[in-house]
Amino acid sequence: MSTLSLITLTPVLGAILILLISKEKVFLHRLIAVVASLLSFLFSIAIFCSFDRQIPGMQFVEKISWIPSMGVQYFVGIDGLSYPLVLLTTLLTVLSIIASFNIQNRVKEYFFWFLLLETGMLGVFVSLDFFLFYIFWEVMLVPMYFLIGIWGGPRREYAAIKFFLYTLFGSVFLLIAILALYFKSDPHTFDILQLTARNSQFIGKFGFVVFLLSFIGFAIKVPVFPFHTWLPLAHVEAPTAVSVILAGVLLKLGTYGMMRISFPLFPEAALWFAVPLLILAFINIVYGAFVAMAQTDMKKMVAYSSINHMGYALLGMASFTLTGFNGAVLQMINHGIITGSLFLLVGVLYDRAHTRDINAFGGLGAKLPMYAGIMTLASMASLGLPGLAGFISEFLCFLGAFTSPSQATAFGQIPAFKLYTAVSVIGILVTAAFFLRMIQKVFLGKFNEKWSDLKDMDFRELVAIVPLTVLTLFIGVAPGWLIRIMDSTMSSLVHFITGAK
Repeated sequence: MSTLSLITLTPVLGAILILLISKEKVFLHRLIAVVASLLSFLFSIAIFCSFDRQIPGMQFVEKISWIPSMGVQYFVGIDGLSYPLVLLTTLLTVLSIIASFNIQNRVKEYFFWFLLLETGMLGVFVSLDFFLFYIFWEVMLVPMYFLIGIWGGPRREYAAIKFFLYTLFGSVFLLIAILALYFKSDPHTFDILQLTARNSQFIGKFGFVVFLLSFIGFAIKVPVFPFHTWLPLAHVEAPTAVSVILAGVLLKLGTYGMMRISFPLFPEAALWFAVPLLILAFINIVYGAFVAMAQTDMKKMVAYSSINHMGYALLGMASFTLTGFNGAVLQMINHGIITGSLFLLVGVLYDRAHTRDINAFGGLGAKLPMYAGIMTLASMASLGLPGLAGFISEFLCFLGAFTSPSQATAFGQIPAFKLYTAVSVIGILVTAAFFLRMIQKVFLGKFNEKWSDLKDMDFRELVAIVPLTVLTLFIGVAPGWLIRIMDSTMSSLVHFITGAK
């Protein structure tokens, strides 16, 4: 079994082991969940030492015939696009499971579904066969449905059903696209690399239609406006750790799918839709920021900020430049780290106060200095303060979009990318405003005596959050090591799509 298979399948082996143990042995369930997710993370770290940053193509490839009559294979591999996301997934899962130790209801089932969810997410990032890709894509749906529907808030059933239906709706479009590619290809194949190499078969109307089908399937996951309405409700009702995975990893599946499948398989259609994608990115950035500004629920505010921040990734992707693509992938990673921290921190306060209302607090900085410091740092990173992780990825996305080839708009000779990129800066200003407002109302001013019994963060909470805080600082100061992992693959991808060197 290859290292990639160990990374992907170790969590599901842990999930099966949990099923075999009596539900009364709660400590053992938690231990197995931590060990299985930690092993998966350590295997992904082991790859770091032997991952060749100069190779743009796939590495650690494993290919086994699965259903010969259909040409289906167990075909996995990683490159500079997928490997950073594998690292992010394994790290966030370990920390989320540690943060889940306060779950008391149906613990056995909770950790079973959580580990199954991890395998589904990892499988999407490493799959190079469309049949395998779609199986993992659908596997994620069921665990997330139950994790929200059983362990969520008061409106958990409605939130879970809405998430399920939206995602299933997108999956139908994706399935139609996959089948269309299979029957159009000659010879028929589900091999993503072979289909990409033969993308000249998918030009013209067929390419445009199938590009749109796959784009809708991935856009719902991001989520791209107007497919975003499931996200805030799912976040608000989901348990804290599930919100971390939802924001940190699941949203990246959509942008990853576009860069892995939609763009290289249909470069003609992708370039034609560059300006519409740019406009959607602009809407995500500005609309997401303004709606977040209107929230008084901290969790809902962070949820809408995710729509805003994924807009930056879309902006970089729409540029079809090396700088923009690097910025987009780096933004996916940074958003996972920073927003994961924010959801964990909101959960810490909610566990103590049982409210997320920004207006209910005041002066907590003096009472909870450690919590206030880490929350302030995560907020500053999210609003793009230089020296923290959020700044460099947003900067690269804006730079890539601003230097993208000019295309005229309805305003005459004003280049579309320069116009929309410049106006998108509004999103940064509004993001700064709502995070600073939250810091002011929660941590500054007169202390609300109602919260005199609140305790600062405990050891378990620090174990879950401090690694993300350290990464936020480290990537902000030294992002080069992460960019070097993806640079060769992104350069090759841009050249493949646009023909530019």
